[in-house]
Amino acid sequence: MKNILNNDNFLQQMTYEATLVWLFNQLPMYQLQGASAYKKDLTNVHLLMDYLGHPENQLQCIHVAGTNGKGSCSHMLASVLQESGYKVGLYTSPHLKDFRERIKINGVMIPEDFVCDFVNQHQVFFEANDMSFFEMSVGLAFDYFAKEKIDIAIIEVGMGGRLDATNIISPLVSVITNIGLDHTQFLGNTLGAIASEKAGIIKSEIPVVIGEYTPETQPVFLATAKANQSKLYFASDLITTTYPSDLIGDYQIQNKKTVLQTLAVLNQHTNFRTTELHWKKGLSQVVKNTGLQGRWQQLGKMPKIICDTAHNTDGLAVVLNQIQKESFDRLHFVLGVVNDKDLDEVLPLFPTNAMYYFCKPAIPRGLEVTILAQKAAQYELNGKIYNSVSEAYENAKQNAHASDFIYVGGSTFVVAEIL
Repeated sequence: MKNILNNDNFLQQMTYEATLVWLFNQLPMYQLQGASAYKKDLTNVHLLMDYLGHPENQLQCIHVAGTNGKGSCSHMLASVLQESGYKVGLYTSPHLKDFRERIKINGVMIPEDFVCDFVNQHQVFFEANDMSFFEMSVGLAFDYFAKEKIDIAIIEVGMGGRLDATNIISPLVSVITNIGLDHTQFLGNTLGAIASEKAGIIKSEIPVVIGEYTPETQPVFLATAKANQSKLYFASDLITTTYPSDLIGDYQIQNKKTVLQTLAVLNQHTNFRTTELHWKKGLSQVVKNTGLQGRWQQLGKMPKIICDTAHNTDGLAVVLNQIQKESFDRLHFVLGVVNDKDLDEVLPLFPTNAMYYFCKPAIPRGLEVTILAQKAAQYELNGKIYNSVSEAYENAKQNAHASDFIYVGGSTFVVAEIL
């Protein structure tokens, strides 16, 4: 396949599906491959921006980093700004079903033709310079947003911050939602070390909003902001009132505070203006305005079925606590994870009084289901092994009564397969 896709004549005729095969398989993609796809410097992305004529310099941006909540915050910000009448670009990752979910304008995904034309036009450069999947995706987004002359872009960090390919922009405001122990093999194994990496998006004299902080992370943010002469806002201390949202997970309470503080900073420091009416309407229609999926998303009523993309210790702790607030007779978990997950940190969070349907997400990074089941048994989490996510999900639905509760998660990729 690779030899065929390297053929110039074939590439000129590539369908959208064939273009995705080339993007996903020829170049490193962290979503599928994990550590082997991670690059530790920005040399390539600077080279790519030079080549593309620096589309990032034509954009006004909000840059969003953090361990959890950055996707939700990015979509909330986009929704409010859309309600305010702006043409809003939104770049997020990973996607659930379609690569184009990563790049949207006012909730509409980038056209397939634009993706194909971009890859076709620049393939030789990409191959000559060993561009990664994420670097190409960032270049595609910035090029598309610039050509479409958007008013403002919400740019979500892929991983970390300091060395993330998105960290070539000079934003209107930087946002860091929170810090947790995730991707420790890349970002460090303490909250302070991870905070330092994520604080790498703080730029000189550009205001920064911190969603949540701990005694270990606050000094890092204070020191980095001071060194950059950046005005610092701790949303959890400043915002006392929020508004209802169609994103109803418990973890959205703090995300809404982060978003509202960011909007207040925009009003104070930039020419972008939003009102309380825009905040209320935008927060209430995030899914409608942006197409966001997988955040405490209800898939069924009797039994109640919820899926959620929470996948690390901090995110899962909040979600599992919310499950315990539900009323049900029996609890069913459709559970799969990726192979770099610290199971000794994650599995103790799950309740033992539940039926588990173990599965492997259909990506190279998926953890073998037998390993997951064996490890889960050590924590008294018992259930059956299934050959696929869909098989596990169907069996959970067949076994559950109308008064039961089914949760689907453990990994973004498990959720993606059942949506």
